[in-house]
Amino acid sequence: MAKYLGLDKVANLWKSIKTNGGIRNSLYTLYRVDELKYGDLVGEDKFGNKYYENNSYFFSSNRWVIYSERYGMDYDGSQVPAEWFGWLHYKTDLPPHRDPNRPKYKWMAEHKPNMSGTNAAYMPYSTTPPKIEPWKPPQ
Repeated sequence: MAKYLGLDKVANLWKSIKTNGGIRNSLYTLYRVDELKYGDLVGEDKFGNKYYENNSYFFSSNRWVIYSERYGMDYDGSQVPAEWFGWLHYKTDLPPHRDPNRPKYKWMAEHKPNMSGTNAAYMPYSTTPPKIEPWKPPQ
């Protein structure tokens, strides 16, 4: 009966608010992430990103990441390491800390987020002269 009246939606809303730490933190999470979900904490990576799962949501939206507070509003998908990317996109059902067959070699590079648009962005050095010369106004 409660399902027909939509009371289960209200219960899920209150569960989301309670899981996110109250009304104030829920509003902050809604501002930062644009959605309010609740689920089980699966793990955390070395950058402080937290990964959640709730199988009552639709497939492809039942796994998500909450980026670390140190990023603020300046977060993007390149801040997710490769092993967690595989779990988020259903390449494996085991999170990285539970997968014993995950290889880790000493030649593997550490994960770095995309630095485009920052001072640390890669700028190639060109040895060829430019084909177009900029116009200089006469003095």
